[in-house]
Formats: sequence, structure tokens, C-alpha cells
Amino acid sequence: MEEWKQRTELLLGSDAMTKLANAHVLVVGLGGVGSYAAECLVRAGVGKLSIVDGDDVEISNKNRQLQALDSTIGRNKAELLAERFRDINAKIEIKVYPEFLEPEAVRTLLLTKEFDFVMDCIDSIKPKLSFILLARALKLRSISAMGAGGKLDPSKIKIADISKTRECKFSQQLKKMLKRKGVKDGVTTVYSEEIQAKHSLALTDGANYKRSYYGTISYMPAMFGMTMAAYVIRKLINS
Repeated sequence: MEEWKQRTELLLGSDAMTKLANAHVLVVGLGGVGSYAAECLVRAGVGKLSIVDGDDVEISNKNRQLQALDSTIGRNKAELLAERFRDINAKIEIKVYPEFLEPEAVRTLLLTKEFDFVMDCIDSIKPKLSFILLARALKLRSISAMGAGGKLDPSKIKIADISKTRECKFSQQLKKMLKRKGVKDGVTTVYSEEIQAKHSLALTDGANYKRSYYGTISYMPAMFGMTMAAYVIRKLINS
């Protein structure tokens, strides 16, 4: 076992480490949630990662996104994280998709069925809906992040089926859209039961399927991502 993995192996055992080394996880969306989720997988020893994000780092990302620095403004988020992850584990296999994937491209990617788990960290409602429906139709193991914006209390973060979520405007909208497609449950989510601060909502020009956003604090998206990673790691080592 490589020296940098020794403390993880001490906790999980050698069989679990082998499972992680052989696992392939897809992470779509590498903002405040996805960047931390992906890094936790890498540091735990997941051996193969596919990461997707077409956005470049903006100065407004610095309050919550792992790869957002003054020195990285204007660079692609996925490519930056791939460099970082190879610096953590030189042996990791990484497929990088530095582009905004349209639904048909997502379908092509998921149809490979090469993933042991898929993580939906998309923050735009329509692409998220398409991703969830495809992952569900293909019976892929998956977990989806709901809204981390407008929240402050990490003790309110939960993992539950989407039918059980509450006090989350993002999941409320998504549930309505899923219901129109005949889906009421069967979607594992990370969400927060904290009531969102209404004053923190801002509207956008609607670019990239996003009409509004909530203000965010540094730790909440990260903790959503870490909670997702913890769930995925446990599922991988217990399968």
C-alpha cells in the first residue's frame, strides 16, 4: 500500500482499499459541491474518476469552490481539478470533460455504463432533471445534490429520498418536474432542512438554464459535497 493511503487503510482495511482503487465514479458539476465531493473521493483512494464541467473559474467562485483562486480565474474548472488530483495521486485515472454537456451527450456518456457510481452536483434545474431521469432509466447507482444556497446550519444536512425532502426550494421545483415525468421517488439526495433565507435570493439573465441563485457561505456547499462523498465511499466499500 502506498504510504499516503496508510491511514485510510488502517481505518477501512485492505479489502475496502482494493474496492476503492478499482472503482470508477462520475462527478458532474464541479462547483462548490462537486469540487469537494470529487477531492474527497480522490483522497480516499478512488482509482478512476470522470469529471464534467464546462465553466471557467470566476472571481465570484472564490467564496466556496475548491479550485477558485486569483491565479486560476478564467481557467476551466474540470481541467484545474484534474491537475490537482494528479498531484494528490499520480496513479489516478482521470477522464476530463471540460464542456457543458447537452442532454444527448450526457446520454451517450451514461450509456457506457462503466461507472460504479454517479454523482450529480449540477446546479441548473433542466440539465439536472435530464441527468436524473437518464441515470434512473439506466439503473445506475447515483446521488444528487439539492440546494446548498441560502443555508447556514450544517447540522440540518440530510441524506434522503427526494420524496422526503423539505424546506428546499430547489428540490421542490425538481419534484414537480419529476412528477410530470411519472417519478415521485427513487432519487437519493443530499439536502438541508434549514429554511432558506429569503433575502439572499438574486435573479440572473437566465444563461445556462439558471434563472436565480441564493447567497452561499464557504462551508455549506463543501459539506454537501463531503456528505455525498461519504455516502458514495460507504456504498463502494460495502458492495
